[in-house]
Amino acid sequence: MSEQIIYQQMPEGQKSLVKEINLPLPQQKDFNGTVFPLIISPNDNCENQTSFDSIENVIEWVQKDKSLIEDQLLKYGAILFRGFQVNSPSDFDAFVKAFKYEPLPYVGGAAPRTQVVGNVFTANEAPPDALIPFHHEMAQVPTYPSVLFFYCDIAPKEGGETPLVLSHLVYRKMMELESDFVNSLKEKGVIYSRILPNGDDPTSPIGRGWQSTYGTEDKLAAEKKALELVGSVEWLEDGCMKTVTKVLPAIREDPRTGKEMWFNSIIAVYRGWKDSRNSPETSITFGDGSPMNPETMDTLENVLNNLAIDFRWQKGDVVMVDNRQALHGRRSFIPPRRILAALCK
Repeated sequence: MSEQIIYQQMPEGQKSLVKEINLPLPQQKDFNGTVFPLIISPNDNCENQTSFDSIENVIEWVQKDKSLIEDQLLKYGAILFRGFQVNSPSDFDAFVKAFKYEPLPYVGGAAPRTQVVGNVFTANEAPPDALIPFHHEMAQVPTYPSVLFFYCDIAPKEGGETPLVLSHLVYRKMMELESDFVNSLKEKGVIYSRILPNGDDPTSPIGRGWQSTYGTEDKLAAEKKALELVGSVEWLEDGCMKTVTKVLPAIREDPRTGKEMWFNSIIAVYRGWKDSRNSPETSITFGDGSPMNPETMDTLENVLNNLAIDFRWQKGDVVMVDNRQALHGRRSFIPPRRILAALCK
């Protein structure tokens, strides 16, 4: 299919300074005439060309076209910004802050992360040979981010894609293939259980220690913070903390669209929450404590991978994800690779 360029319409009726690339590139899929994700790049052919040769100009554009960008995010679920002058972690921090969203502290999440600058953190620092399965960010806690930003600081030479998949499509396909399972999720909900190490464990994809998770070295303070997010806390003899959530919904309707969303971290837990302390069989259960069927987990994993897109990172890429509409993950890779993230309420 030949390339189509769709120009956004500015309020004053002039062509935008950016273009939407709406075609099935290798890093896009077409779902009933709508591509995923949307790719936006500077429009080199614009009559009223304004230079995008500095991060200041990029920020000015974001601030002016913020509502248009948000409309596209709601429509498509994720946007890849490619070719803009976002050349450093500080530029990325400024790009995110241009939207004026309130940052969401990474409290209660399982992934090892390090603050880089401002509201920017490293993405999951799990070992490069580890696959990070699909999930909605922080779906296992009551307060989760609404919008995620990812930035490519160092592009991997091989692997390391951040696959994306639309949540409502997963729900529809699972209803088609495993309706009993989906209805059980609706009826019972899910419970997440996790043992947090006493100190960060860099060998584990969920190795964030309770100290880092709750921002304190004090057990009483950590327990208090944990109980704001989970149902129960237990201290183990080795100093590790076991948390068990309250029953949480696994299927949620997005009130903005009316679509049912596969909003959970079931496959991420079942495939990824495995280390010397945690096992999938006990880490994720139905709300009544009954286990997940391994064969159903195989079906779910196949559905997610079949619906997903994998785009190859390029230096300077920024991806904006509607966390209520799209799940994400990480493919294994050969270093170096450096992807940064920012979470917003």
